[in-house]
Amino acid sequence: MTRTDSVRGHIALMVGHCAGMVDLVALPVWVGTLIAHYRFDPQQAGLLATLFLAGAVLASLTLAPRFNRLHGRLVATLGFGGAAASFGLASTSAEFGMLAALHALSGVAAGAALSVTHGTIARSARPHRLFALVGIALGVFAIVFLGATPPLVAALGGPVLFQVFAGVMAVAALVSALAFPVADRPAAAQASRSPGAPPGRIPRAVWFGIVGIGCMGLVQAMTFSFLERVGSDRGFGLAAVTGVLIALGIVNLFPAALAAWLEKRWPARTVMMTGPVVQALLVAVIMNSPAFAPYAMAASVFAAVMIFTHTFAFGLLARLDLSGRAMAATPAMLMIGAAIGPILGGTLVKALGYGSLGAAALAIGAVAVFCFSRIPSSRAAARPEVLA
Repeated sequence: MTRTDSVRGHIALMVGHCAGMVDLVALPVWVGTLIAHYRFDPQQAGLLATLFLAGAVLASLTLAPRFNRLHGRLVATLGFGGAAASFGLASTSAEFGMLAALHALSGVAAGAALSVTHGTIARSARPHRLFALVGIALGVFAIVFLGATPPLVAALGGPVLFQVFAGVMAVAALVSALAFPVADRPAAAQASRSPGAPPGRIPRAVWFGIVGIGCMGLVQAMTFSFLERVGSDRGFGLAAVTGVLIALGIVNLFPAALAAWLEKRWPARTVMMTGPVVQALLVAVIMNSPAFAPYAMAASVFAAVMIFTHTFAFGLLARLDLSGRAMAATPAMLMIGAAIGPILGGTLVKALGYGSLGAAALAIGAVAVFCFSRIPSSRAAARPEVLA
Protein backbone atom coordinates (compact mmCIF):
# COMPACT_ATOMS: atom_id res chain seq x y z
CA MET A 1 0.00 0.00 0.00
CA THR A 2 1.53 3.29 -1.15
CA ARG A 3 1.49 6.20 1.31
CA THR A 4 1.36 9.92 0.49
CA ASP A 5 4.73 10.50 2.19
CA SER A 6 6.55 7.86 0.10
CA VAL A 7 8.63 8.51 -3.01
CA ARG A 8 6.25 6.37 -5.08
CA GLY A 9 3.29 8.31 -3.73
CA HIS A 10 4.92 11.64 -4.49
CA ILE A 11 5.69 10.58 -8.06
CA ALA A 12 2.14 9.41 -8.67
CA LEU A 13 0.67 12.64 -7.32
CA MET A 14 3.10 14.77 -9.34
CA VAL A 15 2.26 12.95 -12.57
CA GLY A 16 -1.46 13.10 -11.82
CA HIS A 17 -1.29 16.82 -11.10
CA CYS A 18 0.58 17.52 -14.35
CA ALA A 19 -1.87 15.49 -16.44
CA GLY A 20 -4.98 16.81 -14.75
CA MET A 21 -3.80 20.43 -14.88
CA VAL A 22 -2.71 20.24 -18.51
CA ASP A 23 -4.98 23.18 -19.34
CA LEU A 24 -2.91 25.46 -17.08
CA VAL A 25 0.06 24.74 -19.33
CA ALA A 26 -1.50 24.10 -22.71
CA LEU A 27 -4.31 26.63 -23.22
CA PRO A 28 -2.32 29.05 -25.43
CA VAL A 29 -1.20 26.22 -27.73
CA TRP A 30 -4.60 24.52 -27.48
CA VAL A 31 -6.71 27.51 -28.51
CA GLY A 32 -4.08 28.72 -30.96
CA THR A 33 -4.03 25.32 -32.69
CA LEU A 34 -7.82 25.21 -32.95
CA ILE A 35 -7.79 28.64 -34.62
CA ALA A 36 -4.74 28.25 -36.85
CA HIS A 37 -5.02 24.59 -37.90
CA TYR A 38 -8.72 23.78 -37.56
CA ARG A 39 -9.88 27.24 -38.77
CA PHE A 40 -12.32 27.80 -35.92
CA ASP A 41 -13.00 31.40 -34.90
CA PRO A 42 -11.93 32.58 -31.40
CA GLN A 43 -15.39 31.95 -29.97
CA GLN A 44 -15.56 28.38 -31.31
CA ALA A 45 -12.02 27.58 -30.18
CA GLY A 46 -12.76 28.99 -26.76
CA LEU A 47 -15.95 26.93 -26.56
CA LEU A 48 -14.06 23.66 -27.19
CA ALA A 49 -11.60 24.40 -24.39
CA THR A 50 -14.54 25.44 -22.21
CA LEU A 51 -16.25 22.09 -22.80
CA PHE A 52 -13.17 20.23 -21.52
CA LEU A 53 -13.04 22.44 -18.44
CA ALA A 54 -16.80 22.23 -17.86
CA GLY A 55 -16.55 18.44 -17.94
CA ALA A 56 -13.82 18.59 -15.30
CA VAL A 57 -15.98 20.87 -13.14
CA LEU A 58 -18.93 18.48 -13.38
CA ALA A 59 -16.79 15.51 -12.36
CA SER A 60 -15.19 17.39 -9.49
CA LEU A 61 -18.49 18.69 -8.11
CA THR A 62 -19.94 15.17 -8.29
CA LEU A 63 -17.03 13.33 -6.68
CA ALA A 64 -15.69 15.83 -4.12
CA PRO A 65 -18.52 15.35 -1.56
CA ARG A 66 -17.95 11.59 -1.81
CA PHE A 67 -14.16 11.76 -1.69
CA ASN A 68 -13.77 9.85 1.57
CA ARG A 69 -15.73 6.92 0.12
CA LEU A 70 -13.85 6.68 -3.19
CA HIS A 71 -11.09 4.24 -4.15
CA GLY A 72 -8.51 6.82 -5.23
CA ARG A 73 -6.26 4.54 -7.27
CA LEU A 74 -9.17 3.10 -9.25
CA VAL A 75 -10.73 6.50 -9.98
CA ALA A 76 -7.39 8.01 -11.01
CA THR A 77 -6.48 5.10 -13.27
CA LEU A 78 -9.85 4.91 -15.01
CA GLY A 79 -10.13 8.69 -15.25
CA PHE A 80 -6.78 9.28 -16.89
CA GLY A 81 -7.30 6.21 -19.07
CA GLY A 82 -10.65 7.55 -20.27
CA ALA A 83 -9.12 10.95 -21.02
CA ALA A 84 -6.35 9.28 -23.04
CA ALA A 85 -8.92 7.41 -25.13
CA SER A 86 -11.02 10.54 -25.72
CA PHE A 87 -8.06 12.64 -26.82
CA GLY A 88 -6.85 9.83 -29.05
CA LEU A 89 -10.22 9.84 -30.82
CA ALA A 90 -10.15 13.64 -31.03
CA SER A 91 -6.96 13.43 -33.09
CA THR A 92 -8.89 11.57 -35.81
CA SER A 93 -11.61 14.20 -36.39
CA ALA A 94 -11.81 17.81 -37.54
CA GLU A 95 -15.60 18.06 -37.21
CA PHE A 96 -16.72 20.57 -34.61
CA GLY A 97 -19.54 18.49 -33.12
CA MET A 98 -17.34 15.43 -32.64
CA LEU A 99 -14.53 17.48 -31.15
CA ALA A 100 -17.01 19.15 -28.79
CA ALA A 101 -18.29 15.82 -27.48
CA LEU A 102 -14.78 14.40 -27.06
CA HIS A 103 -13.56 17.54 -25.27
CA ALA A 104 -16.42 17.21 -22.79
CA LEU A 105 -15.79 13.49 -22.24
CA SER A 106 -12.06 13.96 -21.73
CA GLY A 107 -12.78 16.76 -19.25
CA VAL A 108 -15.11 14.56 -17.18
CA ALA A 109 -12.54 11.75 -17.09
CA ALA A 110 -9.52 13.93 -16.29
CA GLY A 111 -11.51 15.95 -13.74
CA ALA A 112 -12.48 12.81 -11.84
CA ALA A 113 -8.85 11.70 -11.66
CA LEU A 114 -7.65 15.16 -10.65
CA SER A 115 -10.25 15.38 -7.87
CA VAL A 116 -8.93 12.30 -6.08
CA THR A 117 -5.37 13.50 -6.69
CA HIS A 118 -5.98 16.85 -4.97
CA GLY A 119 -8.08 15.32 -2.20
CA THR A 120 -5.24 12.92 -1.44
CA ILE A 121 -2.72 15.78 -1.33
CA ALA A 122 -4.99 17.72 1.03
CA ARG A 123 -5.09 14.83 3.50
CA SER A 124 -1.32 14.49 3.67
CA ALA A 125 0.64 15.61 6.73
CA ARG A 126 1.90 18.80 5.02
CA PRO A 127 -0.51 19.79 2.24
CA HIS A 128 1.16 23.15 1.51
CA ARG A 129 4.55 21.49 1.00
CA LEU A 130 3.19 18.60 -1.07
CA PHE A 131 1.10 20.91 -3.26
CA ALA A 132 4.24 22.99 -3.81
CA LEU A 133 6.08 19.82 -4.84
CA VAL A 134 3.49 18.89 -7.46
CA GLY A 135 3.57 22.52 -8.58
CA ILE A 136 7.31 22.24 -9.23
CA ALA A 137 6.62 19.12 -11.29
CA LEU A 138 4.07 21.09 -13.30
CA GLY A 139 6.75 23.71 -14.00
CA VAL A 140 9.10 21.04 -15.38
CA PHE A 141 6.27 19.60 -17.45
CA ALA A 142 5.46 23.08 -18.80
CA ILE A 143 9.02 23.56 -20.10
CA VAL A 144 8.95 20.24 -21.95
CA PHE A 145 5.42 20.72 -23.29
CA LEU A 146 5.77 24.35 -24.39
CA GLY A 147 9.21 23.77 -25.85
CA ALA A 148 8.29 20.67 -27.86
CA THR A 149 4.62 20.88 -28.77
CA PRO A 150 4.33 24.13 -30.84
CA PRO A 151 7.08 23.06 -33.28
CA LEU A 152 5.51 19.59 -33.56
CA VAL A 153 2.10 21.06 -34.31
CA ALA A 154 3.58 23.51 -36.83
CA ALA A 155 5.41 20.68 -38.61
CA LEU A 156 2.86 17.86 -38.42
CA GLY A 157 -0.53 19.52 -38.04
CA GLY A 158 -3.22 20.08 -35.44
CA PRO A 159 -4.03 16.41 -34.62
CA VAL A 160 -0.58 16.05 -33.08
CA LEU A 161 -1.72 18.23 -30.16
CA PHE A 162 -4.43 15.74 -29.22
CA GLN A 163 -2.01 12.85 -29.65
CA VAL A 164 0.33 14.54 -27.18
CA PHE A 165 -2.57 15.01 -24.74
CA ALA A 166 -3.49 11.33 -25.14
CA GLY A 167 0.09 10.29 -24.40
CA VAL A 168 0.24 12.46 -21.27
CA MET A 169 -3.02 10.99 -19.96
CA ALA A 170 -1.92 7.43 -20.75
CA VAL A 171 1.29 7.86 -18.76
CA ALA A 172 -0.72 9.25 -15.84
CA ALA A 173 -3.10 6.27 -15.98
CA LEU A 174 -0.20 3.81 -15.88
CA VAL A 175 1.57 5.56 -13.01
CA SER A 176 -1.70 5.81 -11.07
CA ALA A 177 -2.35 2.10 -11.51
CA LEU A 178 1.09 1.26 -10.14
CA ALA A 179 1.65 3.82 -7.38
CA PHE A 180 -1.34 6.02 -6.52
CA PRO A 181 -1.24 6.49 -2.72
CA VAL A 182 -3.91 6.02 -0.08
CA ALA A 183 -5.33 9.27 1.31
CA ASP A 184 -4.60 9.51 5.01
CA ARG A 185 -4.55 12.34 7.50
CA PRO A 186 -2.22 11.54 10.41
CA ALA A 187 -3.66 11.38 13.91
CA ALA A 188 -1.81 14.54 14.91
CA ALA A 189 -3.57 16.48 12.18
CA GLN A 190 -6.94 15.04 13.14
CA ALA A 191 -6.33 16.08 16.72
CA SER A 192 -5.67 19.63 15.59
CA ARG A 193 -9.28 20.07 14.51
CA SER A 194 -10.89 22.82 16.56
CA PRO A 195 -13.16 21.25 19.15
CA GLY A 196 -16.00 23.65 18.37
CA ALA A 197 -15.93 23.09 14.61
CA PRO A 198 -19.09 21.33 13.50
CA PRO A 199 -18.33 17.85 12.12
CA GLY A 200 -19.12 17.10 8.53
CA ARG A 201 -19.61 20.73 7.49
CA ILE A 202 -17.19 22.67 5.31
CA PRO A 203 -16.36 25.94 7.13
CA ARG A 204 -17.96 29.10 5.77
CA ALA A 205 -14.59 30.74 5.16
CA VAL A 206 -13.61 27.93 2.81
CA TRP A 207 -16.51 28.81 0.49
CA PHE A 208 -15.16 32.33 0.14
CA GLY A 209 -11.79 30.82 -0.76
CA ILE A 210 -13.43 28.59 -3.36
CA VAL A 211 -15.08 31.59 -5.05
CA GLY A 212 -11.84 33.60 -4.94
CA ILE A 213 -9.82 30.80 -6.52
CA GLY A 214 -12.54 30.39 -9.13
CA CYS A 215 -12.22 34.09 -10.02
CA MET A 216 -8.45 33.77 -10.43
CA GLY A 217 -8.98 30.65 -12.54
CA LEU A 218 -11.38 32.62 -14.74
CA VAL A 219 -8.84 35.40 -15.32
CA GLN A 220 -6.08 32.83 -15.88
CA ALA A 221 -8.01 30.92 -18.55
CA MET A 222 -9.53 33.99 -20.20
CA THR A 223 -6.07 35.49 -20.70
CA PHE A 224 -3.97 32.38 -21.19
CA SER A 225 -6.23 31.13 -23.99
CA PHE A 226 -5.28 34.13 -26.12
CA LEU A 227 -1.73 34.75 -24.93
CA GLU A 228 -0.26 33.09 -28.02
CA ARG A 229 -2.83 34.61 -30.40
CA VAL A 230 -2.37 38.20 -29.25
CA GLY A 231 1.38 37.88 -29.76
CA SER A 232 0.94 36.40 -33.22
CA ASP A 233 -1.69 38.95 -34.25
CA ARG A 234 0.62 41.78 -33.17
CA GLY A 235 3.26 40.43 -35.55
CA PHE A 236 5.79 39.29 -32.96
CA GLY A 237 6.43 36.09 -34.93
CA LEU A 238 6.18 32.36 -34.15
CA ALA A 239 9.75 32.04 -32.89
CA ALA A 240 9.42 35.00 -30.51
CA VAL A 241 6.06 33.89 -29.14
CA THR A 242 7.28 30.31 -28.72
CA GLY A 243 10.29 31.70 -26.86
CA VAL A 244 7.95 33.53 -24.50
CA LEU A 245 6.03 30.30 -23.85
CA ILE A 246 9.29 28.47 -23.11
CA ALA A 247 10.35 31.30 -20.77
CA LEU A 248 6.96 31.02 -19.08
CA GLY A 249 7.59 27.33 -18.52
CA ILE A 250 11.03 28.01 -17.04
CA VAL A 251 9.66 30.70 -14.73
CA ASN A 252 6.96 28.25 -13.60
CA LEU A 253 9.67 26.10 -12.00
CA PHE A 254 10.14 28.64 -9.25
CA PRO A 255 6.82 29.88 -7.77
CA ALA A 256 5.84 26.59 -6.11
CA ALA A 257 9.33 26.10 -4.65
CA LEU A 258 9.34 29.70 -3.47
CA ALA A 259 5.90 29.20 -1.92
CA ALA A 260 7.17 26.16 -0.05
CA TRP A 261 10.16 28.11 1.30
CA LEU A 262 7.96 31.03 2.34
CA GLU A 263 5.22 28.90 3.92
CA LYS A 264 6.11 29.99 7.48
CA ARG A 265 7.47 33.41 6.51
CA TRP A 266 4.64 35.08 4.59
CA PRO A 267 1.00 35.17 5.79
CA ALA A 268 -1.14 33.09 3.45
CA ARG A 269 -4.06 35.51 3.58
CA THR A 270 -1.87 38.46 2.53
CA VAL A 271 -0.47 36.50 -0.41
CA MET A 272 -3.98 35.50 -1.46
CA MET A 273 -5.24 39.09 -1.41
CA THR A 274 -2.24 40.38 -3.38
CA GLY A 275 -2.29 37.69 -6.06
CA PRO A 276 -5.45 38.79 -7.94
CA VAL A 277 -4.20 42.39 -8.11
CA VAL A 278 -0.87 41.41 -9.65
CA GLN A 279 -2.63 38.97 -12.00
CA ALA A 280 -5.02 41.66 -13.30
CA LEU A 281 -2.22 44.18 -13.86
CA LEU A 282 -0.26 41.62 -15.89
CA VAL A 283 -3.32 40.96 -18.06
CA ALA A 284 -3.61 44.68 -18.78
CA VAL A 285 0.02 44.76 -19.97
CA ILE A 286 -0.21 41.57 -22.05
CA MET A 287 -3.37 42.59 -23.88
CA ASN A 288 -2.57 46.27 -24.46
CA SER A 289 1.17 46.43 -25.14
CA PRO A 290 2.05 47.12 -28.81
CA ALA A 291 5.72 46.38 -28.07
CA PHE A 292 7.21 42.93 -27.65
CA ALA A 293 9.30 43.52 -24.49
CA PRO A 294 6.46 44.45 -22.07
CA TYR A 295 4.31 41.67 -23.54
CA ALA A 296 7.10 39.13 -23.12
CA MET A 297 7.97 40.13 -19.55
CA ALA A 298 4.35 40.12 -18.38
CA ALA A 299 3.48 36.89 -20.20
CA SER A 300 6.51 35.01 -18.89
CA VAL A 301 5.48 35.52 -15.23
CA PHE A 302 1.70 35.45 -15.71
CA ALA A 303 1.06 31.79 -14.82
CA ALA A 304 3.58 31.96 -11.96
CA VAL A 305 1.32 34.36 -10.05
CA MET A 306 -1.53 31.84 -10.10
CA ILE A 307 0.73 28.95 -9.06
CA PHE A 308 2.30 30.91 -6.20
CA THR A 309 -1.02 32.25 -4.88
CA HIS A 310 -2.85 28.95 -5.22
CA THR A 311 -0.17 27.08 -3.28
CA PHE A 312 -0.76 29.33 -0.26
CA ALA A 313 -4.52 29.10 -0.74
CA PHE A 314 -4.43 25.30 -0.94
CA GLY A 315 -2.41 25.01 2.25
CA LEU A 316 -4.62 27.41 4.23
CA LEU A 317 -7.92 25.96 3.01
CA ALA A 318 -6.69 22.41 3.66
CA ARG A 319 -6.07 23.42 7.27
CA LEU A 320 -9.54 24.93 7.50
CA ASP A 321 -11.19 21.75 6.18
CA LEU A 322 -9.37 18.64 7.41
CA SER A 323 -11.77 16.23 5.68
CA GLY A 324 -10.13 16.82 2.31
CA ARG A 325 -13.52 17.24 0.64
CA ALA A 326 -13.10 20.92 -0.18
CA MET A 327 -9.67 20.39 -1.72
CA ALA A 328 -10.96 17.39 -3.66
CA ALA A 329 -13.08 20.05 -5.36
CA THR A 330 -9.94 21.96 -6.41
CA PRO A 331 -10.55 21.12 -10.09
CA ALA A 332 -14.01 22.67 -9.74
CA MET A 333 -12.58 25.74 -7.98
CA LEU A 334 -10.08 26.34 -10.74
CA MET A 335 -12.04 25.08 -13.70
CA ILE A 336 -15.49 26.52 -13.07
CA GLY A 337 -13.79 29.84 -13.72
CA ALA A 338 -11.48 28.36 -16.30
CA ALA A 339 -14.43 26.78 -18.11
CA ILE A 340 -15.99 30.20 -18.57
CA GLY A 341 -12.65 31.81 -19.42
CA PRO A 342 -12.02 30.64 -23.00
CA ILE A 343 -15.56 31.29 -24.24
CA LEU A 344 -15.79 34.61 -22.35
CA GLY A 345 -12.37 35.64 -23.64
CA GLY A 346 -13.24 34.60 -27.18
CA THR A 347 -16.50 36.52 -27.07
CA LEU A 348 -14.82 39.67 -25.72
CA VAL A 349 -11.98 39.48 -28.26
CA LYS A 350 -14.43 38.92 -31.12
CA ALA A 351 -16.66 41.84 -30.06
CA LEU A 352 -14.32 44.37 -28.46
CA GLY A 353 -10.73 43.34 -29.15
CA TYR A 354 -7.91 42.13 -26.92
CA GLY A 355 -7.86 45.23 -24.72
CA SER A 356 -11.26 44.33 -23.25
CA LEU A 357 -9.66 41.38 -21.45
CA GLY A 358 -7.64 43.78 -19.28
CA ALA A 359 -10.74 45.61 -18.07
CA ALA A 360 -12.53 42.32 -17.39
CA ALA A 361 -9.53 41.03 -15.40
CA LEU A 362 -9.52 44.10 -13.16
CA ALA A 363 -13.24 43.68 -12.35
CA ILE A 364 -12.97 39.95 -11.65
CA GLY A 365 -9.81 40.48 -9.60
CA ALA A 366 -11.68 42.89 -7.33
CA VAL A 367 -14.22 40.15 -6.56
CA ALA A 368 -11.39 37.72 -5.75
CA VAL A 369 -9.76 40.19 -3.34
CA PHE A 370 -13.05 40.65 -1.50
CA CYS A 371 -13.54 36.89 -1.17
CA PHE A 372 -10.02 36.32 0.12
CA SER A 373 -10.48 39.12 2.63
CA ARG A 374 -13.21 36.99 4.27
CA ILE A 375 -10.77 34.16 5.04
CA PRO A 376 -9.10 34.15 8.47
CA SER A 377 -5.34 34.14 8.87
CA SER A 378 -3.58 30.89 9.75
CA ARG A 379 -3.57 31.78 13.45
CA ALA A 380 -7.19 32.98 13.47
CA ALA A 381 -8.22 29.77 11.73
CA ALA A 382 -7.46 27.88 14.93
CA ARG A 383 -10.34 29.65 16.71
CA PRO A 384 -13.62 27.73 16.45
CA GLU A 385 -15.77 30.83 16.18
CA VAL A 386 -13.90 31.90 13.03
CA LEU A 387 -14.70 28.66 11.24
CA ALA A 388 -18.35 28.51 12.17
